[in-house]
Amino acid sequence: MPSTPSTPSASTPEPASTPARPAPPGLWRDPDFRGLWTGQTASQLGEHASLVVLPLFAVLTLHASPGELGVLRAVGQAPILMLSLFVGAWVDRWRTRTTMVLTDLGRALALGAAAVAGLFGLLGLPALLVLAFTVGALSVFFDVAYQASVVRLVPRDQLVRANSALEGSRSAAQIGGPALGGTLVSLLSAPIAAAWSALFFALSFLSIRRIRRAESIPERAEHSPRVWRRIHEGLRFVTGDTVLRTVCLASAAFQFSFAALMTVYLLFLPRELHLSATVVGLALTAAGPGALLGSLLAARLPRRFGYGKVLVCAAAVGDGIFLCVPALHGSSAATITALLAIGFVFGCGGQLVNVTIMAVRQTVTPATMQGRTAATITFVGMGTTPLGSLLGGYLAQEWGLRTSLLTTAAAMLLSPALMSLSPLARMDRDLPPSPDAPQTATHAKH
Repeated sequence: MPSTPSTPSASTPEPASTPARPAPPGLWRDPDFRGLWTGQTASQLGEHASLVVLPLFAVLTLHASPGELGVLRAVGQAPILMLSLFVGAWVDRWRTRTTMVLTDLGRALALGAAAVAGLFGLLGLPALLVLAFTVGALSVFFDVAYQASVVRLVPRDQLVRANSALEGSRSAAQIGGPALGGTLVSLLSAPIAAAWSALFFALSFLSIRRIRRAESIPERAEHSPRVWRRIHEGLRFVTGDTVLRTVCLASAAFQFSFAALMTVYLLFLPRELHLSATVVGLALTAAGPGALLGSLLAARLPRRFGYGKVLVCAAAVGDGIFLCVPALHGSSAATITALLAIGFVFGCGGQLVNVTIMAVRQTVTPATMQGRTAATITFVGMGTTPLGSLLGGYLAQEWGLRTSLLTTAAAMLLSPALMSLSPLARMDRDLPPSPDAPQTATHAKH
């Protein structure tokens, strides 16, 4: 499900996109899109590396307990719950390029400082908690801004291709990030691994700065709505739309269960299966090639079989594959091969869902509401992850790793079940009409 790794002001006609210009002959000939794609790739690579580095450092170096690991993951995810709605209201009135550049710079500085602290032996659990919260907060700004920027940079008829390309970049990051993070922690140290993540965020900063297309900032009315009213407008818009409401519920179910599962999974691999940090990184990396394939399939399958069928089937297969993990024992080649296959299937199914859902969401949302809609869905969906991480740590401590893993894997199937009972499952081969399009007879019929 999308992170799931939007809406506008009612008082003024906000031009959330730039002045119209002829569509470029292709996405890759557009230097602005290339800058966004390169920056997104580097940013995701740094983020996925750090998501492995910090927990592995806590488990292998600080010997963190299951409860402490759950707290660390929850602290890193807490900004989603605390900030998403505010960020969505702000991003709709800011230049997305400026937001992404500043957050990349902030994450690079935070991880760079952590690397220096680690080299001097000052990177303890309290410092990790502060670092995780800081990087998580900045990531909320970046994620909402880049999702809103896609609609401003790309013509509507190329949204699926653009999202497929961007999700493909995230897949590439999933391939290299966990493997790089696990290998650096295993062979060198967590501070060195953190420094590498900082370099990737710096590369993203430089790439996104290359975007030259001017963005129109909405003029502020003399009595423009306060932030709370804008947040309320976003919440009301999402809850009032059946498709977006279903996306929220399914995303919340998935993210809660997946956060709990990953907390247990990161303990299960090194402590129950006795895998090294490098192998753990490889197991997590397996989702990357699968997600890369999922991105390619997402540009074709929905138009052939229908958006609804692809969403439900991909979610059911991708989420259900984790039910196989508790049956594994030992660190044999067969176990490692099975983990790689499971990660590949999960990545492929998850990416199909991510790309398809994002295209549907962007299509049914007015241009002036993109930031708040993305933030509202992020708040409802990803906002459950801190609670899921805490639950995963509690279950691992009280029930044992194998039982907890089976329970959390089964809970992930609630997400495709919710989608199968909603209008999402009945969507055909064509996307719904855009609310920004002229109201033709066909649109009125829809």
